[in-house]
Amino acid sequence: MAILPTIFHSHPNFEWRKTSAIFTPQISPLNINTKLQFPCSITRRRCNFHHSNTINQARSISVSNACKKNQNGCDEIFHIFKRWRDFIPGGNWWNLCDSEQLVDGSPTAANPVTVLNALSKMWALVADQQWVLYTAFGALTVAALSEISIPSILTASIFSAHSCKTTVFCRNSWLLVFLCSTSGICSGLRSGCFAFANTILVKRLRETLYSSLLLQDISFFEIEAVGDLTSRLGTDCQRLSNSVGNDIHLILRNILQGTGAFINLMTLSWPLAVSSLVICSTLSAIFLVYGRYQKKAATLAQRWTASANEVAQETLSSIRTVRAYGTETDELRRFTQGLERLASISTRESIAYGFWNFSFSALFRMTQVFAVLLGGMSIFTGNVSAEQLMKYVFYCEWLIFAAWRVQDSMSSLLQSIGACEKVFQLMNLSPSDQFLSKGLKLEGLKGDIEFENVSFNYSSRKMVPVMKNVNLKIQSNNIIAIVGASGSGKTTLINLLLQLYNPTSGQILIDGIPLRELDIRWLREKIGFVSQEPQIFRTDFQSNIIYGCSRSIRQEEIEWAAKQAYVHEFISSLPSGYYTPIDGNLLSRGQKQRIAIARAILRDPTILILDEATSALDAESEYYIKVQLEWDSEWKKD
Repeated sequence: MAILPTIFHSHPNFEWRKTSAIFTPQISPLNINTKLQFPCSITRRRCNFHHSNTINQARSISVSNACKKNQNGCDEIFHIFKRWRDFIPGGNWWNLCDSEQLVDGSPTAANPVTVLNALSKMWALVADQQWVLYTAFGALTVAALSEISIPSILTASIFSAHSCKTTVFCRNSWLLVFLCSTSGICSGLRSGCFAFANTILVKRLRETLYSSLLLQDISFFEIEAVGDLTSRLGTDCQRLSNSVGNDIHLILRNILQGTGAFINLMTLSWPLAVSSLVICSTLSAIFLVYGRYQKKAATLAQRWTASANEVAQETLSSIRTVRAYGTETDELRRFTQGLERLASISTRESIAYGFWNFSFSALFRMTQVFAVLLGGMSIFTGNVSAEQLMKYVFYCEWLIFAAWRVQDSMSSLLQSIGACEKVFQLMNLSPSDQFLSKGLKLEGLKGDIEFENVSFNYSSRKMVPVMKNVNLKIQSNNIIAIVGASGSGKTTLINLLLQLYNPTSGQILIDGIPLRELDIRWLREKIGFVSQEPQIFRTDFQSNIIYGCSRSIRQEEIEWAAKQAYVHEFISSLPSGYYTPIDGNLLSRGQKQRIAIARAILRDPTILILDEATSALDAESEYYIKVQLEWDSEWKKD
């Protein structure tokens, strides 16, 4: 806003008054009879001077009076009217600027997905249900051809009745009954088959996406937010399948009907048909611009939706911490920021859709007027009959409507694919290398571990080394304690041994064999692991204890492991015992650790790793569990 030096004195054309308005802290109050210099905006009937905590309004009879006080006011008026250009389609207001782009550092950020790639991917997911798809396409074709024949037969029936041609009228009436019945039956069959294919599609979309996520490196989950991924699995897959299930068959049906309408127009009068085609081409040109804009807007809107979902999930999952620190207002503000961005994008998206519908309505009404005028002139010259003109009006409207429906459905499809672009990007990710190679399975695993010049840094912090040139040997049948300050890399050693990460340099040997050469699934079956914060799943106690065991487990073994972990009495005291559903939020950290220890013991591992696994236990329980573990270790030596 411009800075206007202005001098105010008593003047018959100005009335000085103060009203409570927008707070402008950078402006200091000045004496009214002195030279003022602060932001000013001029409207049609008043000049607004932003002054301290108020807006001081100098009302004038016309803007020209204000301009007499300051010649620069004309420039300000021009600036105000110039701003309205931003709201015209193509103006700056419509730009989806960089400030609305989420910073995306994920591996999928630079891999855009085209519509053809997305459709081919979805076709591959349901290709084994070909009988359903072929039935749907066949029913769609028959229904479309039946419907497009109805206007011609209906017009002929009306004019035959008007001409008292009873035989022709009866024949056309029976033909109409047949066409309407055929159209109804085939439309129902088409809808049912597409709905069934849509159900299969959403199921397999989620299966494929979830499978792809499970096989990614752990570093992938350091970049991607869990709330974002669950949003893709849930909302995006459902939206995509619904859109495809509805839009694909609408596009195909209207293409067939539009083609049929154009052929009928050509048989009636080719000049009239060509003129209708020109209008359809104009509609298509507008759609090309609109479709690209909607696809980009939908992509951004979905990213901000996922971002807001991530904030909500993080806050609600940590509600106890939020409540304890009284940060409900801060979290609401953080959530609202994403919603404001989403609302801004959605507003422009909706207004663009309004412009698109306005264009269609205007062209459609022009077509109707054009058809009547040109058709009427053709009747006067004797080139067409009244019956032909009515058929022309019917089919001309049908052609325009078919073109609009094709492009409207295509717009919806582009929006869905744009919004769900990341679903396909995630599905196309290559699995972690450790799942691609089978590796070696040793006949007998002793459990000798050796770190040779191991260095490591996390991919998100490549310039910060976590460890450097670490050398360590651990003989089997020994209990080793690794002690160090918090953040010194103790947990990182465990993560490298479990091959959750690969060393930046150096290697880890198991029984003299490099870890990378071993079958990682086989090796993990030989390892028992209890982390600092053990994860308890929302199933029953029995399922949590046997989690990850590949062999058949008896109930006696489960109870034995629970006794070793000092948790059997607690579980047995519950109404349903080991079949009691678990709510992790209602278990103490010590109870979670005991269940995790029982889970590790039940595997009868060759290598047992405890990462501060008893830190939440009382002294008696910790002593009891350590004695049991030491006894088991001595028993294995013998």
